[in-house]
Amino acid sequence: QYLKETQPTALRLLTGVSTYDLSEFMVLDAATRRNLELTETIRGGDEKGSLLSVLDYSVTPMGKRLIRQWVSKPLLNLEQICQRQNAVEYLLVQGLLRAELRSALRSLSDLERLTTRVISGHALPRDLTAMRLTLRSLPGTQGLFLAASSPLAPVLGGLRPCETELELLETSIDDEPPATLQNTGVIRPGYSSELDNVIEASRHAREWIANLEHVERARTGIKSLKVGYNKVFGYYIEITRANDGMVPTEYIRKQTLVNAERYITPEMKEYETLVLNAEDRILEIEKRLFREICETLARASKDLLSTARALAELDTLASLAEAAALDNYTRPEVTTDKVIQIQAGRHPVVEHSIGSGPSGALRFVPNDTNFEPGEIIRLITGPNMSGKSTFLRQVALIVLMAQMGSFVPAASARIGLIDRIFTRIGAQDEIHAGQSTFMVEMIETSLILNSASNNSLIILDEVGRGTSTYDGVSIAWAVVEYIHNHPDLRSHTLFATHYHELTQLSDLLPGVRNYNVAVSEADGKVVFLHKIIPGGADRSYGIHVAQLAGIPRPVIQRATEI
Repeated sequence: QYLKETQPTALRLLTGVSTYDLSEFMVLDAATRRNLELTETIRGGDEKGSLLSVLDYSVTPMGKRLIRQWVSKPLLNLEQICQRQNAVEYLLVQGLLRAELRSALRSLSDLERLTTRVISGHALPRDLTAMRLTLRSLPGTQGLFLAASSPLAPVLGGLRPCETELELLETSIDDEPPATLQNTGVIRPGYSSELDNVIEASRHAREWIANLEHVERARTGIKSLKVGYNKVFGYYIEITRANDGMVPTEYIRKQTLVNAERYITPEMKEYETLVLNAEDRILEIEKRLFREICETLARASKDLLSTARALAELDTLASLAEAAALDNYTRPEVTTDKVIQIQAGRHPVVEHSIGSGPSGALRFVPNDTNFEPGEIIRLITGPNMSGKSTFLRQVALIVLMAQMGSFVPAASARIGLIDRIFTRIGAQDEIHAGQSTFMVEMIETSLILNSASNNSLIILDEVGRGTSTYDGVSIAWAVVEYIHNHPDLRSHTLFATHYHELTQLSDLLPGVRNYNVAVSEADGKVVFLHKIIPGGADRSYGIHVAQLAGIPRPVIQRATEI
């Protein structure tokens, strides 16, 4: 009602209104999106290196936008998740069909954006030729799926034939129209008799003028007579001064040059007017017809947008199937039970970068994550560079991928629906907001403790490290107790820390378990095995990490002595 009263013209841009219900999607705050690098990396803000970069094998602009939405908005509806999984599995198994589908989609234009331009009145002639080519391809795309019982049936139901719209475009728009409506040639000959008559009259006038030079040379006997045109004076007959005596009396002087005179005849003036007026008339008619065509298409926007969404979803499902095939992902079981069981889980981005980099011989070390009955918090200790942060992100990403309907990088996975993922990873000053590293850390921790539920997943990395050791240990200890004991929390939590004192909590709180990152020591050398094993770590290996970083040997020796 407000729009009707204040912006009535804006309503034509709205083809439908759908409400965004938070209960339908997993909630991901800004810190979690950033820390998990869902669509861009923390450093540089590039898409390469993000979760999106390893899942996006889409071949259409519509698919690229939709898969970004799916990554950012995992589902909470178990039926919808299973529906996506069924479709991905179908395309994964049907490898040849998947290849044919991707090939067919690759040639399509951005039907969604094209339709939006038509609705808004901003479409150009070549937008309609692009739409025509896309609609021509629909029968071939639909023909790939002859089995009515296919898991893709709900998606395919969104594909509309759009036969009426295609016929309109075929009959009305020229095969190679100009880029803008400022030039003629947009409308196909035969579509409008009015336009055809004006064009024919203009063509006849042009032919008469084109033949005039030959006719007048023969009539006057002036061999050097020329017929020309310029934008200032229009059409003219040019005769050199040497032939002034042969100029017919009906010629009307139009322009005097140094060596010639330019003339026009009454009949020539009539044809000139016909040609010049015809150009304006043709442009006027073509613009009107083009506007009418767009208005007709706009009335069919519901079907066009439904088709665009279906094509985008097919592209996105094929993209997830392609990722699963290339990176050996498996179908997770998503359930309403409160459970996280991941066998041989892998970090999708790190694994991908190892496999595609110059050190492709390296192998990602998988890890299990099996929360036992009654287990709430998993404390993970171990040295820097051992893989703690990678493991934390890995679990969160596998949960997120499972709920977006994707297959996951694991031997198997059973995931209970998670309503929110919270992350407190890393630390940096928010100078523009006047907040120190520790303040940022505490604000993010506060949000988690005040917003998480029993069905949330909490990822905490080094809480309390931005202040003194005693304060840091105290805060971290209290945070663990709060999550464990608060009746509205008791969320599945992965807590990585350097504070070995926290390992004592497993003796005090029944839902706390200690884990550490395995390390191999031999001949004075330390090798991080990147394997998460039960038990707490007894050393941090900070000096070893400093040595790996290139700290001068005297400093390393002195640190060892101290």
